[in-house]
Amino acid sequence: MRVSIVLAGAALLGTLAACSTATTSGSASAPAGSAPAPAGDVVIGQSSVGPILTDSAGRTLYAFADDSSGISTCKEGCLETWPALTGGKDFKAGDGADQKLLAATERTPGVEQAKYGKWPLYYFVGDQGPGDIDGQGVDNLWFVVGADGKLIKKTP
Repeated sequence: MRVSIVLAGAALLGTLAACSTATTSGSASAPAGSAPAPAGDVVIGQSSVGPILTDSAGRTLYAFADDSSGISTCKEGCLETWPALTGGKDFKAGDGADQKLLAATERTPGVEQAKYGKWPLYYFVGDQGPGDIDGQGVDNLWFVVGADGKLIKKTP
């Protein structure tokens, strides 16, 4: 039993490490770690750290602090833990979100990622359901985004 727990912990650490050492190499196909945007795309939801960006199903959206230039640096293994919010070029802002801050940025040819303010948007696979913010503050690089497009660095 103890060996199983240690191995599971090691696997989780390896996955998280892949996220904090993102590479910048490209790929001609859609990334394995992308999640298509649902109808309504991006809205403002409530959380323990205040109003934050979510998709229309209430799943929390995150930004990667290393993406401060507005270009996604989360590639390959990172995308397995932090799938990009992808879809067409016309993402829609729903309740409380500002359409002027919502845009698309090209991940790979033909694959667009939602961006709010200067931040490309991602999900966290560790969130089990709507309203979860378990990715908040991971590696001090992953944060939820407020309605104003700024990172929220408060902890829950």
